[in-house]
Amino acid sequence: MGFFRTKKIIFLIVLHTFLLSVALSCILPFFWMINVSFKTQQQYDDDFGLSLASHLNWENYKTVIITEQFWRYFLNSVLYTFITVLFIVFISSLAAYAFSRLHFPGKNIIFYAFLAAMMIPLPAGFVPVYALLQQFHLLNRTGYVLAMTNMGLSISIYLLKTFFDQLPRDLEDAARIDGCSKLQIWWNVGLPLITPALGVVVIFNALNVWNEFVLASLIFTGDKYMPLQVGLMQFSGKLVTYHTLIMAALTVAALPIIILYIRMQKQFIKGITAGALVG
Repeated sequence: MGFFRTKKIIFLIVLHTFLLSVALSCILPFFWMINVSFKTQQQYDDDFGLSLASHLNWENYKTVIITEQFWRYFLNSVLYTFITVLFIVFISSLAAYAFSRLHFPGKNIIFYAFLAAMMIPLPAGFVPVYALLQQFHLLNRTGYVLAMTNMGLSISIYLLKTFFDQLPRDLEDAARIDGCSKLQIWWNVGLPLITPALGVVVIFNALNVWNEFVLASLIFTGDKYMPLQVGLMQFSGKLVTYHTLIMAALTVAALPIIILYIRMQKQFIKGITAGALVG
């Protein structure tokens, strides 16, 4: 017994040491970025951001957000992300409920077509998507929202259908007896019970839309429509030697997604663990 207990303790020490090292490798660059964003350029040149900032220098953020008009890119990304995620949640939850609970011709074929779309790399569809949007004169804002909505539907439908499949049908029967229609059952019974899955869908798609660069650089033609990642690349190219300003811009770009995850981490963890149990 002593041997196995010692072996277990050694295993736990090694495991926690490995996990701690991985966590530090992810956290330390983020804190270094924030620390540099509060330094002056001279202070950065002296120590490369390895020492703590002596005070909170908000001038970098003021220059980035106001002087360089970084707020425009930020608000554009907030708008695109919010609308796209809203569309994805609405459409995918309706489609997942239909695939899970309704019976109609070709249901399995259509569902497997959505699954097959998940196997196609996203960059492979950028050129045809751009050509299609150009033909319909939907470039810039509308085209970007439609394209990102389309790219997030497959995985979202699959995930939500998995959760809808696990819901007991007795709840639907009770709601139907009370006079609820199919849409009312979807809204009042289905959605409240799959909140963890919706949290996963929201975080996953918000991260994709917020960080998308290649498709955004193809679709947008004017600076005033640019989302954050494209604007950040142009900003970095213009101020390539001003590392403190670049770090301030990167901090502004990273904070919204971090805040979103912190706000929804309980739903995200429940959705991931419930999905693992379902699988």
